[in-house]
Amino acid sequence: MAHIISYLVVGFFVGLIARVVLPGADHMGILATTIVGIIGSLIGGFIGRLIKKPVEGSKFHSTGIVLSIVGAIILLLVLRRF
Repeated sequence: MAHIISYLVVGFFVGLIARVVLPGADHMGILATTIVGIIGSLIGGFIGRLIKKPVEGSKFHSTGIVLSIVGAIILLLVLRRF
């Protein structure tokens, strides 16, 4: 249960930071911002694994939070396009 709560909290902050970095008229509430952050983290993790494989046994990628924000920005750009 603690993992789910931490995913939601981190997802919210990642989505919030992405929305601040990429200003615009996004009509999203807390739930949509959190979902953007969580999906952005998944996109960022995918990008990170393409660049460099994480050290075996580690839970996090070395550039995890940065790539999570980049992934959320990419997702926001895609959402704005459609």
